[in-house]
Amino acid sequence: MKADELRAVQAPLKERYQETPEAALITLCAQGRAGDGVSCKIESGKGLVMAGLHPATGGTGLQACSGDMLLEALVACAGVTLNAVATSLGIALREAVLKAEGDLDFRGTLGISKEVPVGFQNIRLQIMLDTDASEDQLATLMRLTERYCVVYQTLKNPPPIAVGRREESRQG
Repeated sequence: MKADELRAVQAPLKERYQETPEAALITLCAQGRAGDGVSCKIESGKGLVMAGLHPATGGTGLQACSGDMLLEALVACAGVTLNAVATSLGIALREAVLKAEGDLDFRGTLGISKEVPVGFQNIRLQIMLDTDASEDQLATLMRLTERYCVVYQTLKNPPPIAVGRREESRQG
């Protein structure tokens, strides 16, 4: 896609959201169902994903790990954002490889130590680029990729999150 094609696709959306700001607020949704053993079936628009325990917590490694999925979401979002920003800026990328790594201490997850936090302690996103862009262009590309990457910004500045419980009514 060329810069003018991207602008043409996004222009009516930008105009609509400027005129009607409430139209820009969209609720995304993910749904899953507890599966056999210690698993969860995630119903995605691209098919069913079975998530399970990471091998470091007793899983087989045959199912998707939610920690890996979080890193994959970061790579996917940053990659799409990077590509959109490069397109918008007219920066030709011969190749862009993104890699996310996260450090977890499973003693927290397994309840071995209350002093060890549950969750990622550090996340690193590396972007390797093959391009003829100047250093100034690359600095702008990186700055705008960080600024507009939804998953990166959500991890960096977490929103309030709430967990609720609802019981299904059982008839019969």
